Amino acid sequence: MKLAVVAAFAAALPAFAQIKINDSLSVTGWSVGSYQYTSTKGTAGNANTSADSFNVDAALLGATITPTKEVTGTVSFYYRPATEGGINGTSEVTLLDAYVGYDCGNGLVVTAGKFLSYLGYESYYFISDNMITLANQQFLAPIPGYHEGVKADYTVDKTLVFGGAVVDSLNSNNAAATEGDGHLKHNFGLEAYGQYTGVENLTLWLGAGYDSKGGPSNPYGLVQSKDIYVLDIWASYQINKQLSVAAEEIYKDGGKAPNLASALAGLPTEKGSNWLVYANYSFTDKLSTWAAFSGEDVSSATFGAGKAAVSVSGPKYWKASLSPAYALTANLTVKAQVSYTKYSSWTAKDAIFTGVQVGFKF
Repeated sequence: MKLAVVAAFAAALPAFAQIKINDSLSVTGWSVGSYQYTSTKGTAGNANTSADSFNVDAALLGATITPTKEVTGTVSFYYRPATEGGINGTSEVTLLDAYVGYDCGNGLVVTAGKFLSYLGYESYYFISDNMITLANQQFLAPIPGYHEGVKADYTVDKTLVFGGAVVDSLNSNNAAATEGDGHLKHNFGLEAYGQYTGVENLTLWLGAGYDSKGGPSNPYGLVQSKDIYVLDIWASYQINKQLSVAAEEIYKDGGKAPNLASALAGLPTEKGSNWLVYANYSFTDKLSTWAAFSGEDVSSATFGAGKAAVSVSGPKYWKASLSPAYALTANLTVKAQVSYTKYSSWTAKDAIFTGVQVGFKF
């Protein structure tokens, strides 16, 4: 699918807003485009750089089928332009969601197929993100994307929900995070979460993930050499009708780099934490703004012993962002963002990001 085709498709979407084919079939979708500019100041020996992009960032078209009251099937196609990295580096379109859910009654729903990870406060979908860019995920990328497997969600009551999944891999096998590695024999993934809403206006969420070592090499020729553990906790609170806040802490442990050469070429460890604090204020029903303060701390590591020991520091950063948004209609939103990121133990000193985004959904 070419960029011009997706743009033409997005322009035609308002005529099909809120499509309901019949009682058993409905169609939904979204398209997001933006202009983004980033200016990065390098450390000594590293050049200053700048880059911009003007693209349809991503688009999704999905269908939900409910042949019976107990069975729900979901299928979606996802577009990511080659200019933004594409999908697997070789294509621009993929089958994203492909799962069937069965309502067993008494609060239990079992789902099988290809679905999104439980983990993460920030949305995987561009149309649902609080800002144009994510608050974290720069180095460790601890939040998984899509994978294949089986999951079960149990609603205890109106305030308490639990869930768990067995999947082919916790982490995606491509840069677009659109699929797992497709194997259970050599490695597998596990996820679990709990959500509590028993206190008025407060949501508490706790989740964990595990990915076993091994498996096929990813498109970059890399094989996961160690087990990976992820712990994710977040909370959100609606202070009043206009103001809400949220905070998240994520911990990831994937061990240290296998040797000094690989550490110097990338990160010394896959161990560390991400954190974020969000605040949202609604000035009117149409105008609102998100403010975010976030950061990441990658653990350091020592390679060798004695006088030959070499210590490699893990990179760190903090990021401050402001992102106002205006809803032109119920389906069309314009969003802007400005962010400042301060790095340490990295090739960059700091970076400034600005952008404007238009998103349409139905």
